[in-house]
Amino acid sequence: MSMYSFLLTANRQQRMKDVMAKILPLVNTPEDLQKLTIPELHALAGEIRTFIVEGISAQGGHLAANLGVVELTIALHYVLHSPHDKIVWDVGHQAYAHKILTGRKERFHTVRQSGGLSGFPNIDESPHDHFTVGHASTSLSQAFGLAVARDLAGEDFTVACVCGDGSLTGGLAFEGLNNIGHLKKKMLIVLNDNEMAISKSIGSMSKYLNKIITNPIYNRIRSDVERTIERFPRISRFARRIEESFKNIVVPGIVFEELGIRYFGPIDGHDIEGLVKTIRNLTEFEGPCLLHVLTKKGKGVQEAEIEPATYHSSGPYRIEGSRAGTITVVPKEREQGTISFTKAFSNSLMRVAERDKKIVAITAAMPDGAGLLAFQEQYPDRFFDVGIAEGHAVTFAGALCRLGYKPVCAIYSTFLQRAYDNIMHDVALQRANVTFCLDRAGIVGADGPTHHGLFDIAFMRTVPGSVVCAPKDEAEMQRMLDLGVDYAGVFAIRYPKTSMPLVFNQEYGSFAIGEGEILCEGADVAILSLGSMVPTALEVASLLHEKRISAGVYNMRFAKPLDEKLLLDVAANVPYILTIEEHVGTGGFGAAVTEFLAQRNIHKTIVHNYAFPTQFIEHGNRDEIFKRYGLDAASIAKKAGEVVRACKR
Repeated sequence: MSMYSFLLTANRQQRMKDVMAKILPLVNTPEDLQKLTIPELHALAGEIRTFIVEGISAQGGHLAANLGVVELTIALHYVLHSPHDKIVWDVGHQAYAHKILTGRKERFHTVRQSGGLSGFPNIDESPHDHFTVGHASTSLSQAFGLAVARDLAGEDFTVACVCGDGSLTGGLAFEGLNNIGHLKKKMLIVLNDNEMAISKSIGSMSKYLNKIITNPIYNRIRSDVERTIERFPRISRFARRIEESFKNIVVPGIVFEELGIRYFGPIDGHDIEGLVKTIRNLTEFEGPCLLHVLTKKGKGVQEAEIEPATYHSSGPYRIEGSRAGTITVVPKEREQGTISFTKAFSNSLMRVAERDKKIVAITAAMPDGAGLLAFQEQYPDRFFDVGIAEGHAVTFAGALCRLGYKPVCAIYSTFLQRAYDNIMHDVALQRANVTFCLDRAGIVGADGPTHHGLFDIAFMRTVPGSVVCAPKDEAEMQRMLDLGVDYAGVFAIRYPKTSMPLVFNQEYGSFAIGEGEILCEGADVAILSLGSMVPTALEVASLLHEKRISAGVYNMRFAKPLDEKLLLDVAANVPYILTIEEHVGTGGFGAAVTEFLAQRNIHKTIVHNYAFPTQFIEHGNRDEIFKRYGLDAASIAKKAGEVVRACKR
């Protein structure tokens, strides 16, 4: 670490200590929190909000979602006794306040950095984190599993989960709700709603009803009455009809009631006193219940309140000041003169869609991150955001093909894992022509193992008839998309969350499916790569050249099908082949090359595959991760040089 970096870090840590003004220094565990009064809890919420804003300003992070649940987090920890009582977070990008309250305050400035705290709940980080999670819609099934295990073991603790309204768009959430309502295990579901609009009259009525129906006395009387009228079937049917008719008029949660889950709310998710009273009452309720809370995403930061999507996962920013409890931030300028792979995809898709009216775009709750905002604006009738429902997105896409449409499914690599069966059964088996654009393929950096897209080549290669490719620049992105929308089957284009290199002559090429290219030839070693690793391959060749080792570089473009003619020519003329990929070694591009050569009984050529180990890779800076695993140019060149020199001896 440079002296400048050291001073910068030290100054930031000092500022964060200054932020911990009055109450936050006293709170290191949930037990400390439970010693405070309600007014002190409100003051603490403001301090935590400022602490979060300051803590992630230098590196960025999930700002808006975390600011919206500060009071809710405080209330849960105030009433419950974590980790004995279990609090399960959905997705986990709203768990910063939870981390701060559960002993990780002093390390919070390291969040999402190499060797620092994870940006999500992590089972290796704290006993208060019951699952490592970064995908949506999991909390209901996980919390239900804990509740069932509790009852099987004869233990006594409360299980609560926090699920966002967005997560309820996922099919897994409904599967969980269905099972929860069926077995009726005691648990608390907190529906964190930061989007749904509740009218003033219904809200007032719900608030009034909530005071009644969360009262333990009311619920005991209701249970006694229910047991009594069950003995008189006619009275029972009549009573239930009256109750259900009344709920249909005044209760917005009738769907949950019909599933067998008692619904309470909606209530103000920023009213700590109301939250504490309600949660305390609901912990006494026997059976599953759902508390609907209304929160403001980005609360306390003006820009995040106005543009919560922009500040959902924010980049670094400057804090300009604070007025009337609202903080003002300004994003730091980003690197100029480069284009991201996502932007290149967006540009390419717009060109394809302009000439072909059958192109439709589909995403699973990521129109901005997947680069589809321009398409959505230009072609609203041909754009479909299906919510956090990747399986549905894929099956829906496959069905569109039946009437001649050409779906482009833009889904993050790590999230497409959830739809593997849909790809196999509802697209490939149907011989449907769906183009899958896998953003965030490879190392994503700070979001870590839940978000790294390191397995897609392997699982897409197993799909019969599939094509798997990776562009090195925008020209290749355009050509691959052109090929994909007209291909009669599964066509996957993978690309990372990073900027494209500007070292290539970006002219549109007319290469065919499975056709690679020779960037430079060499006699001692052939370096095979594709996509984001092509610049690394060129750099490795340059470093080897300095050691008087002749290295050729081949941009293979396709992991499936391989350019077999090119591979056979290389194997016949070069004694050593090394493959480089931004993927795990098992089932990846290098494995495909090795398999091909083995099938052709080519054994004289030495092949080394440079890839990530088949394990979950920790979070951190992208460049640091590559270096740590020996996938930077210097590390590869050093190992390759040793092999070549050994071969020559």
